[in-house]
Amino acid sequence: MNPRPDPSLERWRLVLGAPAEESCGALGGDAAGRDQALGWLYGRDPDLERRGVRRGGNRPATGERGAGDGPSALTTVDWLDDVHRLFPKETIERLERDAVERYEIHEVVTDPAVLERIEPNPTLLRAVLRTKHLMNPEVLALARRIVEQVVQELMRTMATRVRQAFHGTRSRRPSRWKQARNFDFHTTIRANLGHYRPQEGRLYIEHPHFVSRTRRQLDRWQMILIVDQSGSMVGSVIHSAVTAACLWGLPGLKTHLIAFDTSVVDLTSDVTDPVELLMKVQLGGGTDIGRAVEYGAGLIENPRRAILAVVTDFYEGGDPYRLVRTVKQMVEQGTHVLGLAALDEEANPSYDRELARRLANVGAHVGAMTPGELAGFVAERIGR
Repeated sequence: MNPRPDPSLERWRLVLGAPAEESCGALGGDAAGRDQALGWLYGRDPDLERRGVRRGGNRPATGERGAGDGPSALTTVDWLDDVHRLFPKETIERLERDAVERYEIHEVVTDPAVLERIEPNPTLLRAVLRTKHLMNPEVLALARRIVEQVVQELMRTMATRVRQAFHGTRSRRPSRWKQARNFDFHTTIRANLGHYRPQEGRLYIEHPHFVSRTRRQLDRWQMILIVDQSGSMVGSVIHSAVTAACLWGLPGLKTHLIAFDTSVVDLTSDVTDPVELLMKVQLGGGTDIGRAVEYGAGLIENPRRAILAVVTDFYEGGDPYRLVRTVKQMVEQGTHVLGLAALDEEANPSYDRELARRLANVGAHVGAMTPGELAGFVAERIGR
């Protein structure tokens, strides 16, 4: 009976590849299959080739296929099947992300056989939006399934966060409506301190206090979301579309969604269908931020009841002086201007810090936000 391999050595062998086999031992069974799958993907790394390192992957991933040589031993469909069979979910998502983003294996999202098998996730949604111009109508119809499923999940999650943000918007005015979510804890404690019984260690509440909501003020506000649709901003484009759809459902809040590269496209009429909206977005091209912000400024009806958020990496291809001048004018008129270098769940931006600093100097709020944080910001301003 062969001894069971050391799990720690097996993991190191998978990490280091074929050159570590002498030290860590040979792989067998599912471990050999995992090595094959990892080799198929990471064996194409140009850095390994420059160093003369062969990453393994020359063993069959299943017993039905014979040995091949390097990455060509598996087709994309075979590789995807093996990955879903051999790895946990979080690892699958990382492998798929590297395949489409790091190594640009477009077959993952342009091959009908792959699209029929693949499990929709945000990584694949970004890949579909980047490569949909390569797809024929049949493939595009299959790819739409990925867009629909991921957007539906984002809508469920984000709509909850938006509702929570706005339900939390309360005024300081007392209310006769006795609802648990409007309970004023601090005022109630102060008003009932005279009913504290030391011998029991209890405070008896005879007169609970509640506060009112500010929903009546929503009709005074306008939200203008302007999104850079360059390729590097794809994650923010997705979340901006879904965020706009969630904000659209709030009574009295007028929401606009604008996309731009060197031209400006008003997508407000499509806000209620973020799937259709995303399928229309054309990623790539240059950027003219100033032109887009100037267009958004022209939509403002009441400057002191308007929030304009421009989502961009601030790499301006147009006139930066025009952009700074327009932002300065809006701020002076009382408009809340947000410059968001990212609007997604990670909120980890890469952007032109010099132009962002110039916008902050004229009064814009510059940073990065998750969609929930943006909803909270809007709710806080409306609730003042």
